[in-house]
Amino acid sequence: MTFEHLPDGLGIGVPAPRLTWTLPPGAGPQEAYEVELVRSGGPHRTGRIDSPHQVLMPWPGAPLTSRERAGVRVRVWTPDAGEPSPWSEPRVVEAGLLDPDDWRAVPVGAGWDEDPEAERRPARVRKDFRLDRPPARARLHVSAHGLYEAEINGRRVGDETLAPGWTVYPHRLRYRTHDVTAHLTEGANTIGAWLGDGWYRGRYGFDGGTRNIYGTDQALIAQLEVTYDDGTTTVIATDRTWAAAPGPILTSGLYEGETFDARLHDPDWSAPHRGAAADWTPVRTGTRDPATLVAPMGPPVRCTEEIAPASVTRTTDGRHLLDFGQNLVGRLRLTVDGPAGTVVTLRHAEVLQDGGLATGPLREAYATDTLILAGRGPLTWEPRFTLHGFRYADVTGWPGELTPDMVTARVHHTDMRRTGWFECSDALVNRLHENVVWSMRGNFVDLPTDCPQRDERLGWTGDIQVFAPTASYLYDCAGMLDSWLTDVGIEQLPDGTVPWYVPVIPGEPMWTPVQPGAAWGDVATLTPWTLYQRFGDIGLLHRHYPMAKKWVDLMEGLAGPSRLWDTGFQLGDWLDPAAPPEDPAAGVTDRYLVATAYFAHSARHLALTATELGDDADAERYASLADEVADAFRRRYVLPSGRMTSDSPTAYALGIAFDLLTPQQRRSAGDRLAELVLADEARIATGFVGTPLICDALTDTGHLDVAYRLLLQTECPSWLYPVTQGATTIWERWDSLRPDGSLNPGGMTSFNHYALGAVADWLHRVAGGITATAPGYREITFRPRPGGGITWARTRHETPYGTAALSWELTTAGLTARCTVPEGCRAIADLPGCEPITLHAGEHVLETAAPAFPVSRGRSGT
Repeated sequence: MTFEHLPDGLGIGVPAPRLTWTLPPGAGPQEAYEVELVRSGGPHRTGRIDSPHQVLMPWPGAPLTSRERAGVRVRVWTPDAGEPSPWSEPRVVEAGLLDPDDWRAVPVGAGWDEDPEAERRPARVRKDFRLDRPPARARLHVSAHGLYEAEINGRRVGDETLAPGWTVYPHRLRYRTHDVTAHLTEGANTIGAWLGDGWYRGRYGFDGGTRNIYGTDQALIAQLEVTYDDGTTTVIATDRTWAAAPGPILTSGLYEGETFDARLHDPDWSAPHRGAAADWTPVRTGTRDPATLVAPMGPPVRCTEEIAPASVTRTTDGRHLLDFGQNLVGRLRLTVDGPAGTVVTLRHAEVLQDGGLATGPLREAYATDTLILAGRGPLTWEPRFTLHGFRYADVTGWPGELTPDMVTARVHHTDMRRTGWFECSDALVNRLHENVVWSMRGNFVDLPTDCPQRDERLGWTGDIQVFAPTASYLYDCAGMLDSWLTDVGIEQLPDGTVPWYVPVIPGEPMWTPVQPGAAWGDVATLTPWTLYQRFGDIGLLHRHYPMAKKWVDLMEGLAGPSRLWDTGFQLGDWLDPAAPPEDPAAGVTDRYLVATAYFAHSARHLALTATELGDDADAERYASLADEVADAFRRRYVLPSGRMTSDSPTAYALGIAFDLLTPQQRRSAGDRLAELVLADEARIATGFVGTPLICDALTDTGHLDVAYRLLLQTECPSWLYPVTQGATTIWERWDSLRPDGSLNPGGMTSFNHYALGAVADWLHRVAGGITATAPGYREITFRPRPGGGITWARTRHETPYGTAALSWELTTAGLTARCTVPEGCRAIADLPGCEPITLHAGEHVLETAAPAFPVSRGRSGT
């Protein structure tokens, strides 16, 4: 049993959380279910409810009130069982603070004056208090203006990083609820927190960045609620009785890195039984509308993996160069001993140049951490309020010899559950897929960013729009993206314009003021639809429908009666490899062809959304609008010869993939697309817009062999060229590192950008063979299409119903496929050369040998 899209039910912000459960393999299809709720008033059972559905089912009782706990379990009826199943293991859901009036805490921070235009030394805040008896239960509800790490009685609370994350702070500031019962004791106690600038008031953005985007204060908002056996409570909330002092962190920034002076650190600063200290002074209190405090919709950022150095090299000038063998996002943890005042400096970069760190692509992100030793013996330390994108680090000032066991790279990202895997007989393709996974991990850091290393790291709408199908297969990112899309809706302008990136920060002169742009703004319509298809969440689709509708209505107004969006600023097929490094938007495809194609595509998906939501009038209106735009597209951009006005792969891919062409035009477009690809020896010729579509466009028009040639090309530009150059993530540019070993001279040269990795969705569906054909994978098509000399492939996805898997291999007799269908789902097996057949839940082995049809040896016996 799970609740909404959360890993657990503690501190949930929804009074009536939806329930999802999965059935064990072999259980058989569900015919009915019964839910039991155990609340303070005793158990309540729904009785048998006839329904085959088990994903995001309605809460079966009165809504939860703030702080209320309920035990939840379910049992089901299946056709072959005379009795209901045993009850599932009970899960507990506990509401957070659902009413603004529940909050007594106010923001508290440094009481001393600070220069808001300068770097400011972060503060720590704390409060001593007593408990007259042992607590039965204790919850800490906590957030901050900036970043925080909380401690109680010398122990850290939780394990999340960069909390509370980045949202549109004036409207939504996330708080998290922690069970801190075990942290407290009868008698003296102390609660405290480290504070950092983060996105709230740190320097962030382009060209030197902007400080104090949301405010000049740095403050903790915390409410500790202690409940005793008799039901009485004690509340310790941030207020004017707290104290503050400068901490041992001298400077901290997401771009800059962190400087920590261990000589100034008292390890017992948050422990009880301390007397008054001169450096602890009264806090300054601030204000925060409690109605803007919201509970999380997804998991937090955490350390999810540790990687030891692959090599440590001593340079001639005494530095140590570390290679971790993998481009990652995180920070270093080191253990070091040396004399007081020793300065150890850590610098980070993704690639090397002339034997040293290539820091040019970082622009004004210095990515430098500094530790000043206290001379008190071995110290284990890592920064608290920064992250870096790096494979390499160099260390200066290390006292003595540095060995690999002294330094660890700790990988950080939003701690989503992994749900998708793929591998095949081609080792380069496997490395490409692994690179996609690593780039998603590095850029899903509370929001979907473009890159994790330079002075940017923003939630670009176009990047996630093209990558969402891949992302939603690889990880359960529904809660995280649902939260981010909520911010997209908040930042949407009254006229319907969707910003280039969300949250919005200053980006003059190119990105501010905000202008509407195709492919980027279409995140409002296409990404909610993708998430609905992958996770089956009709509520998500409903929540974001107003945003999608405003976006399509804006495009309709901009296009006018012509139905052609052919005015205004557009990025077109961004980063087309033919575009010059200094102008990534100057591709070969007409920008307004791209804009009009997306107008039609979004209008079509808005009509589909309206149909799912039961709004027949909107469905009819927007379907008609989509038809009109497609007709205008054909009249303007398709020539009588069948060629397109932009004779480019992206133009043909858009026309085919977005279904904008007549059947005859579609055939001609597919042939011309294949001809263009082969004429360039299957090197890639598409940017952000064309790249996610081109393999599908080729496949769907009978040119699967050309799609595989494109996939398997290793010359630049291609998907596999970076792999042959040792890449371990997806690059922003096809030639971020040029064949001669030089860096691309463009001002945007990242080595960790997931957008061009959107081809992994084609790998999952076509090379691997698993496609969702009903929301949430309730219906699945197994349709592998081998090619390119690949002799076997296997892919697996954890759907909301359970595991769906397909492995296939070519044999001397034909093809053998092994299919797994989750309970509660049904599938179609559509294997090459065979008529499709229906598969029910279970394990199936299908064998093909032309011209025979497949024969199943599945558990179900069909």
